[in-house]
Amino acid sequence: MRTDTGQVFRLEDYRPSDYLIPSTGLTFRLSPDETTVVAELTVERRNGVKGAPSLILDGDGLVLRRIEIDGKTLEPSAYQASADQLVIANPPASGRFKLLLETQIAPSKNEALMGLYRSNGVYCTQCEAEGFRRITYFLDRPDILSVYTVRVEARRDEAPLLLSNGNPIESGDLEDGWHYAVWHDPFPKPSYLFALVAGDLGRVGDSFVTASGRSVELGIYVEHGKERLATYAMDALKRSMRWDEEVFGCEYDLDVFNIVAVSDFNMGAMENKGLNIFNDKYVLADEETATDTDFANIEAIIAHEYFHNWTGNRITCRDWFQLCLKEGLTVFRDHEFSADQRSRAVKRIAEVRTLRAHQFPEDQGPLAHPVRPRRYREINNFYTATVYEKGSEVVRMIRTILGAKAFREGMDLYFERHDGDAATIEDFLKVFEDVSGQDLSQFALWYHQAGTPNVTVSGSHNAASGEFTLEIEQSVPPTPSESRKRLMHIPLAFGLVDPDGKDMAYADVEGADVADGVIHLRKRRHVVKFSGIAERPSVSLNRGFSAPITLSVAQSAEDRAFLARHDSDAFSRWQAFNTLLTETLITAFRSVLGGKAPDFSPELLKLAGTIATDETLEPAFRALALMLPGEADIAREIGNNIDPDALRAGREALTFAVAKTNREAFSALYASLNAARPFSPDAASAGKRALRNVLLDYLSALPGGVGLAGDHFAAATNMTDRAAALSVLAHRHRGSQQATDALASFEARYCKDALVMDKWFQIQASTPGAEAVDIVRSLMEHPAFSISNPNRVRSLIGTFASANQTGFHRADGAGYQLFVDTVLAVEKRNPQVAARLATALRSWRSLEPGRQAKAREALLTMSSTPNLSADLRDIIERTLA
Repeated sequence: MRTDTGQVFRLEDYRPSDYLIPSTGLTFRLSPDETTVVAELTVERRNGVKGAPSLILDGDGLVLRRIEIDGKTLEPSAYQASADQLVIANPPASGRFKLLLETQIAPSKNEALMGLYRSNGVYCTQCEAEGFRRITYFLDRPDILSVYTVRVEARRDEAPLLLSNGNPIESGDLEDGWHYAVWHDPFPKPSYLFALVAGDLGRVGDSFVTASGRSVELGIYVEHGKERLATYAMDALKRSMRWDEEVFGCEYDLDVFNIVAVSDFNMGAMENKGLNIFNDKYVLADEETATDTDFANIEAIIAHEYFHNWTGNRITCRDWFQLCLKEGLTVFRDHEFSADQRSRAVKRIAEVRTLRAHQFPEDQGPLAHPVRPRRYREINNFYTATVYEKGSEVVRMIRTILGAKAFREGMDLYFERHDGDAATIEDFLKVFEDVSGQDLSQFALWYHQAGTPNVTVSGSHNAASGEFTLEIEQSVPPTPSESRKRLMHIPLAFGLVDPDGKDMAYADVEGADVADGVIHLRKRRHVVKFSGIAERPSVSLNRGFSAPITLSVAQSAEDRAFLARHDSDAFSRWQAFNTLLTETLITAFRSVLGGKAPDFSPELLKLAGTIATDETLEPAFRALALMLPGEADIAREIGNNIDPDALRAGREALTFAVAKTNREAFSALYASLNAARPFSPDAASAGKRALRNVLLDYLSALPGGVGLAGDHFAAATNMTDRAAALSVLAHRHRGSQQATDALASFEARYCKDALVMDKWFQIQASTPGAEAVDIVRSLMEHPAFSISNPNRVRSLIGTFASANQTGFHRADGAGYQLFVDTVLAVEKRNPQVAARLATALRSWRSLEPGRQAKAREALLTMSSTPNLSADLRDIIERTLA
């Protein structure tokens, strides 16, 4: 494990490598403790490079056993080899030569889960971002594209399955019970996309016929006995392949496509060319073990990794600063896929909730960075919500600005122009400028400038002149290393809603570029005048969340309530009600701090009932609308001096008030949604379950609610309902007999299923209140918990730190102490997972002074620990800066 080197990588320092590696041959002789890797590299000097500069290859913890150039063994004086680097000072002057390297690695001892490691008896690789250098010495950077031929040898009884990238070309038996398989990938790829899997796994097989009539063999490999749990993933894969052909014109290009599910994995999944490797939680599902959210995530992540075949693999990124070029773009594509498979409006609301919960705090805190960072110390720490989710929003804005037709033309040109390239953000933007004729230089600031823009709006109506005026101002707050910001191009979708709830037409507009329902903000201040407006409208802004901004509108509660009932844009309708709830919760928080009982508007409480029972709205939409903003959401809006206990008290008070006011309507609706029907993971069925479970949460807050929740748990026929009821019991009624029995029943039923036990850990780790620290500490001793498995750590410690405001931020600092001890223990095994856990403290400065001091002390404790990895030190130092 590499410790902190202090090296900072800067975008402006990028230069092409002096050497290329056009072809790579690899031979693996697999053994748990002594795997031999023979790499045969064709190395050539890049055109225009003079002389024979030293060849410097990356390594990480390697042991070099043999080195040859053009078949001749090198003398020790001809090279310098360390665990982390190989330097050949005087490579052949011919400019092209064959380099043979033999290294030795120990997959069974690789707890960092980067490079080649062994998980439950299965050999597996993870090479993004810099894991390939843990396998052999290489130019381990995205702009070195190579054609790979891979031979894998293993004992047949240990690993009957031998997989790698590309197409299978040969296999056979060897002596002493060994066998081999050879794979060839004809498409040049960077080393981070290399993959190998070997082991004993079950297979779910199928096939797909592409648009041009080619048959592709599909395989999903899972642990034996779990094959039936991969059927939904296979269906999602086939739908993804068809959708990408129809919507983006992207056809699959190999003869086979394989997915392997493993239980020890740092990420969600990895898009290796032709051989996607998945965390098994994003493959395995049935109604007994997976929630509706799990099914939706599997669908989205299967699609995401498949879509990378073109946006990431066929066109990769020139350097890691361009990471959003593959990730943000592919997130946009998987969002569009899910929107087409499910409900576009509901999917959009869910996306924005995720963006605000994860990316907005990142943009507003010490870890803020542009969508395309300009510098980094550890690239693993930049697989962030900013790169992924905000990166997706930037692509969406391009489509909004250009229109769907020009956007598709731009994507077609991108695939045509850059297939086989390691591209940049500039390359991506240029294709859209070329097809549209528009100058996107100001818009490009969304890639280059950190921070969430603030847009403030006020409106006025002049009945005499028939004019409606909007005064709009934009600003971008300072972020670390960027105190002065430039003005953005913000596409602000809007509507003017008349008293009947219909969008108004207007005769003319002046003061801004307005087209197709979008105001294009390019200056600091715009005064936009609409003529031909006889009646005062209610203004609906940022429809569909057309730009990732914070929006402050001078608008009455009556106007917001009107939009919540009538806005034709589903997202804005949800947003109007959510804003009312947020403002109410902020007021409740301040009341609690002042020692007063919160007081709630009767109109707001009744509006919740109106939305819940509005049969013109999708059940899934109603469920999302009724979900109160979380404590972290409220804290983000307040900004500073946060007392999590007061937030919790205010939110609980509103929950009770809404439930009490609407008890009869909620109870009747809850009962009506209980119609017996076979389970289906489709969006409509999932929406009904979501609405019923939200109603359960409200009704359980009333007297007698524990009995209702207990009955719901006992009657549940699927994991969605069972987990929802268990959450209500564990969070609202912990200590009751019903909660104790339900927790024990769930544990007994699923104790041998690690992924389901993760839900059991998550539910208890998010138990509100001071007792959560002791609950988590005791669960760390549970036989099902393992500190070396990323899923177990994320389910218990990650949930506690990121989703339990009152427990994690316990006033005496006990939550922080538990967190520090655990993060440091994890860091010894897996620096990546430890670093991601540590981001939970990114908003520590927003806490009230007492908690703030204890959070800072926790960060300083970690910072002062000797020999920290680069991953963890980078996060801590930026958080403290």
